[in-house]
Amino acid sequence: MKLPLADVAPVIRSKNAGPFHLTFDIMFADPGVFRHLMDTGQISRERFARSYGLRPDDVRWTVYEPALGVKATIRRSSASGDPADGDVYGCQQHAPLLLWDVDLPGSLTTAAGR
Repeated sequence: MKLPLADVAPVIRSKNAGPFHLTFDIMFADPGVFRHLMDTGQISRERFARSYGLRPDDVRWTVYEPALGVKATIRRSSASGDPADGDVYGCQQHAPLLLWDVDLPGSLTTAAGR
């Protein structure tokens, strides 16, 4: 079953990681959903990079299984507070992640709250 990422990941956020970088967190409540999405490549550095027009090598990607989450860190296109910067705190940059659809088997959609 296809679902929006926001329906299965209760935490999807972005924020500054200093004045020159942004960090993104995607965290899951259900270990089965997290493991399935990681194992099937639906949550990956490559997909994240495509969403932001970057090369995978431009994304620092960390999987932290105890928290059922992933963290991506990228370089900002302009420094926080620069006149060209449209989001000083970096808290609106996660929006492309909200457009991701993920595919879960029926056995996991119940765990995901569907």
